[in-house]
Amino acid sequence: QVQLVESGGGLVQAGGSLRLSCAASGRTLRDYTMGWFRQAPGKEREFVAAISWSGDSTNYADSVKDRFTISRDNANNMVYLQMNSLKPEDTASYYCAATTNTRVVVTPNRYDYWGRGTQVTVSS
Repeated sequence: QVQLVESGGGLVQAGGSLRLSCAASGRTLRDYTMGWFRQAPGKEREFVAAISWSGDSTNYADSVKDRFTISRDNANNMVYLQMNSLKPEDTASYYCAATTNTRVVVTPNRYDYWGRGTQVTVSS
C-alpha cells in the first residue's frame, strides 16, 4: 500500500504558475502509474494528467495540454505537476493518485490510492 501527500497549492493570479508535488511513502513509486485529478465545488472529479512508471508515457486532458507538465522522480518517490498559464477555470482541489495498472489510464475508478488533495485558486 502507498500513502500520498500533495503540496504546493495556493492562490495565484491568472497567467501565473504553480508546481504541485506528491510525496509517496509505504512502497516505491516505481510500482505505479501516477495521475493528477482535480475537483471543483459542485463538479465531478476530472482527469488532469498521468505518467507511466518509467516516465516514458504521459497523457493530458485537452484543457491543460501545453500548459501543464507531469513528471516523476522515482528515486525520491515524488511526482510533480508543473502548471503554467493558469486560468480561473483551473481553480479546484488537486489530487495525486496511484494505480498498479501499467497503462496510463484516465478514469478515477482505475486508481487505487489517493492523497487528500491541495487547493489551487486562480484569481482573474
